[in-house]
Amino acid sequence: MSTVLGVPLPNSWSAAPVKHVTSMLNRGSAPDYVDVGPVRAISQASNQASGLDWSRTRFHDFSGNAKNLKGHLRPNDVLINSTGTGTLGRIGYFTGSPDGLPCMADSHVTIARAKPDELDARFSYYWLSSRPFQEYVYAALVVGATNQIELNRDRLGDAPVPLPPLEEQRRIAEFLDAETARIDSLAGLGERQINLLRERAEATVAQFFGPGAGRREYRFRHLMESNPCYGVLVPKFSDVGVPLIRVSDLGRLDHDLERLPRIEEEQAQEYKRTRISPGDLLITVVGATIGRCDVAPPETAGFNVSRALARVQLAAGISPQMIASWVRGRDFRIQAELVTSGAAAQPALNMSDITHFTVWLPETPSGRLDLARRVSTHEDETRRLLSAIERKQALISERRQALITAAVTGQFDVSTASGRNVTDGVSA
Repeated sequence: MSTVLGVPLPNSWSAAPVKHVTSMLNRGSAPDYVDVGPVRAISQASNQASGLDWSRTRFHDFSGNAKNLKGHLRPNDVLINSTGTGTLGRIGYFTGSPDGLPCMADSHVTIARAKPDELDARFSYYWLSSRPFQEYVYAALVVGATNQIELNRDRLGDAPVPLPPLEEQRRIAEFLDAETARIDSLAGLGERQINLLRERAEATVAQFFGPGAGRREYRFRHLMESNPCYGVLVPKFSDVGVPLIRVSDLGRLDHDLERLPRIEEEQAQEYKRTRISPGDLLITVVGATIGRCDVAPPETAGFNVSRALARVQLAAGISPQMIASWVRGRDFRIQAELVTSGAAAQPALNMSDITHFTVWLPETPSGRLDLARRVSTHEDETRRLLSAIERKQALISERRQALITAAVTGQFDVSTASGRNVTDGVSA
């Protein structure tokens, strides 16, 4: 009995190194990017788990026969993202471009072209996507340091591929095409549920902070204890010192604070005005995530924030959670877009911009307290519903992966199975 990566195979199956069953196993080439050109370049960003995202492809400036390009793609080529943490190992499948233009892979994408008389291209796509192979990628095929990792071509060439008889490979691929399409349809329904829930939640928040009886429009500065301030401009990182909160840390401040980078104590003192007090609002003011917001928990007292964040200390009696909900909502985003539109580089909010934003709130302390309670209840319910849907999405993804792995390693006979035995429990 043959095995691949520790998984036993049926007696009628064999195995071979990837390099013996592919006619091409190479990366593409670096494109000469232009706004409009004769060749589409497929990058790692466009090679997504959900399929090729053509909106993320760019154009390569080229004259001549595109078939002579290093990295020229043919239908049924398998694409392997080959650099960088978080994207390395992602597998794609090329069938052709939507507009008929020739395509190429860039230098961060490896092309695996199956020998059609030995390896079915779709079967190879599913094998490379399977859990055993994906785990093997990071265990044995990667070289380099953290965040600078890349796929080693020679090791990839030596990696094993299970080889059922060719007709069985095709049956397995056809079975997985049908079953994964069914599962992906369920996942798509879940994504639509998530989008609708978020849209409903945003509309509800907009109503919370809209005009009405007993309300008045406040300038944001009138809700602040002091003027907002930017964080540390150029951090001087240190193994010891004061933790620094970045945009990517928002939403995770209630756990695992040991992961935060630290800056030198001397620099932290220079930016003493940006050091956090519990209940401060931390608001993204630079880039595409403007308006992302979190409330500083007690455990972050004395921490600093990065330049892309504003620290806002609210006046006594103003609920940070309530105002954070407004900041994350539609009204704040619209006001931010008005003052950042037309920016030459990435958009950025000035501190004076923020102070002039307006929000409708109840005039009385008791009215604001009631609104804060309603906002809290609404956010708790939204989180509960999102969590339930996301758990279901994770289950669907897990069952999809289990189905692929079981099929490409011969754990069941696809000619008599529907896949529901492996994906039991997944429903719309």
